[in-house]
Amino acid sequence: QVQLVESGGGLVQAGGSLRLSCAASGRTFSRYAMGWFRQAPGKEREFVAHISWSGRSTYYADSVKGRFTISRDNAKNTVYLQMNSLKPEDTAVYYCAADQDGLGSRLTYEYDYWGQGTQVTVSS
Repeated sequence: QVQLVESGGGLVQAGGSLRLSCAASGRTFSRYAMGWFRQAPGKEREFVAHISWSGRSTYYADSVKGRFTISRDNAKNTVYLQMNSLKPEDTAVYYCAADQDGLGSRLTYEYDYWGQGTQVTVSS
């Protein structure tokens, strides 16, 4: 069992930056691939980025490539999402998720555990 808690969301102006954190419980965190997803009001949850269990492999949605960076610290059981050059269209609730297969995926159903989410609002 893995419990995930996101933090770091907030209100920021367009062009600004935020860093989201996702703290995981459990001793097996390093075995899981981790993903970040987001959901805007009235829209489906969409993939943002994922990182393999080792941290060597990362993958991004086209909409955030070059602006967002996913990373992890297995010693701290934490995964991060650094978000730069934020745009109003990045406004959403951001969720982290854990994939016990260890490779990561763009698909929500591949993930076994989810956090409660943290709100990110980007004003124009």
